[in-house]
Amino acid sequence: MFWHFLPGYSRLALSRKHGHVPNRLAQATSPYLLQHADNPVDWWEWSAEAFAEAQRRDVPIFLSVGYSACHWCHVMAHESFENDAIAAYLNENFVSIKVDREERPDVDSIYMDATVALTGQGGWPMSVFLDNDRRPFFAGTYFPPEPRHGMPAFPQVLMGLTAAWNERRGEVGDAAERITGALANRRFVEPSAESISEEMLADSVTALASSYDARRGGFGNAPKFPPSMVLEWLLRHTARTGNHEALKMAEGTFEAMARGGMYDQLRGGFARYSVDADWIVPHFEKMLYDNALLLRAYLHWWRLTASPLALRVVRETAEFLLKDMTTAEGGFAAALDADTEGEEGRFYVWTPEQLTDTLGVDDGPWAAQLLSVTQRGTFEHGSSTLQLRVEPDDSQRWARVRHALLAKRAERVHPARDDKVVAAWNGMLIAALAEAGALLDEPSWVEAAERSADLLISIHIDAHGRLRRTSRDGRPGKSSGTLEDYACVADGLQALYSATGDDAWLAIAGQLLDVVTRHFADGEGGFFETPDDGEALIHRPRDPADNATPSGWFVAAGALLTQSAFTGDITSREAAERALGVVGALARSPRAAGSGLAVAEALLDGPVEVAIVSVAGDPDRDVLADVARRSSRPGLALAVGESGDDTWVPLLMDRPLQGGKATAYVCRNFACQAPVTEPAELHSQVSHRFAPTP
Repeated sequence: MFWHFLPGYSRLALSRKHGHVPNRLAQATSPYLLQHADNPVDWWEWSAEAFAEAQRRDVPIFLSVGYSACHWCHVMAHESFENDAIAAYLNENFVSIKVDREERPDVDSIYMDATVALTGQGGWPMSVFLDNDRRPFFAGTYFPPEPRHGMPAFPQVLMGLTAAWNERRGEVGDAAERITGALANRRFVEPSAESISEEMLADSVTALASSYDARRGGFGNAPKFPPSMVLEWLLRHTARTGNHEALKMAEGTFEAMARGGMYDQLRGGFARYSVDADWIVPHFEKMLYDNALLLRAYLHWWRLTASPLALRVVRETAEFLLKDMTTAEGGFAAALDADTEGEEGRFYVWTPEQLTDTLGVDDGPWAAQLLSVTQRGTFEHGSSTLQLRVEPDDSQRWARVRHALLAKRAERVHPARDDKVVAAWNGMLIAALAEAGALLDEPSWVEAAERSADLLISIHIDAHGRLRRTSRDGRPGKSSGTLEDYACVADGLQALYSATGDDAWLAIAGQLLDVVTRHFADGEGGFFETPDDGEALIHRPRDPADNATPSGWFVAAGALLTQSAFTGDITSREAAERALGVVGALARSPRAAGSGLAVAEALLDGPVEVAIVSVAGDPDRDVLADVARRSSRPGLALAVGESGDDTWVPLLMDRPLQGGKATAYVCRNFACQAPVTEPAELHSQVSHRFAPTP
């Protein structure tokens, strides 16, 4: 077994300093770190104290980065970090630091860049070895406890690195210096001299089409991740231009994801990605950010086309999030695990026999055929994920079957929940729930968004107006907010303002954006991911490209553009335009720039600004507001208030009623159309070019 790689660490003679007494991670707020609190590894959190300990002992640092819902993180933990011999060797020869990538995306970003540069690939768990100055000199991802599939055993890696550190320190230092220098000098993309134009965005659609999978939906080959930001851009482009090719790619992908195994056909909500090109088998973890982004994207698909499938997905996903992801404090939890009882996906998959046992001999085979559950299985051990490739021919029967399967599944061991609250991801969901609740007349969804916003303001924002990235059980974490946090929370609060008319949300959004422009600006029109007064890392990360979540750079640009629409602040608009200067360079690779292209669509369209005023309690104001909310104009900014109200929001100022009726003012680029009082007139003013094909 694996302990034979470690001379002097025989299984029987092993002596551990700490036994299974909880290590330092027992005081962490991260559920991922707490999962490792009983490891025999003498873990440290990322801290000055850990680095000082490495210098005092003159040993290298083992940096292990992962997250709570990560399947292979669990595997490496069980195989290596819970093993006495491996832990003893780590404790004697390294200072081991455990990082939750969701708490410290800045640390994760820097060392993931190093891992990709050294190995050609990245992923989690990420295993990086640093010198005393935190410079990486060796990196990898998952290492097995013994040689397997061409991978070296983790103990072999540790022994080799210990020997290099003790016997070839100069080579280690040279490697660390070379890698760190390359990271610091890396240029992600040069700003383009080309201004945003109709032609640029049309060319990007053409470029995207070359990677579109017309048969199966999505872009590229397996694995397939939900392209949320690209889908949002395609919808905006369709609405602005009437480009049916863009809509075809969006709808094909929306349909494939919603009908495949990546979508939870019983409960609602999406898994993180599909391991195959047909969207059949997911990586089963459910992330808050995916579901927030997809909830908003499917809502916008429904708004544009009235698709019944889109509406069903919106309602089911919203209810899943409210029932399964809400924390006691009113925020939303970060993730649900992929594993239960040591097996990935066990909670979600079925066999034909299990369906028949649950539903009976009549409904069981019917459900198996409807849900693509086969004797051979589409997953492991003869089990199948649930797909819904066609609408049921009997909706009442399907409702009864779905209810019975949900009840039976509820008896299984449930996936663990990472219940930390991540500011950025809650900001994403605040925006989605606020928009969906207002548009679909679901006030409880808007109220849930308000509770989450209240939590962020009361727990995450400190006395100096600075944002903490995470909290848990109402206690803020140690990590400072990143650009993503400030931008996404500001975007969410702006959406909440449009849904409720409470201008306090807009004021706080403006304060967060002030921090963005003062402390995150890079001096070249873009943004760093960390503030100028934050912790000094080996370099300051900066990258406008989208990843699993939208680029904080472009979310900030969009929020600044929206804030300018509400307030008339030209400096915010100019900051947004400067930040979009890199879109031209990224537009040739649109899959990495969906969020930037979406903001560019809003910029080209104005964005349109709509102010609706009335006397208090006038129901016609809600009718007009509903018309505006149903418009798919990219980035439309909607402000609703009472005429003559003492508001500070410039978009609502000096807007008299027409004939004493609720009145709408539609403006674009500092010019307003004639005020209107009739819904049909407002619809005409905010309508888009897109019309569904008969």
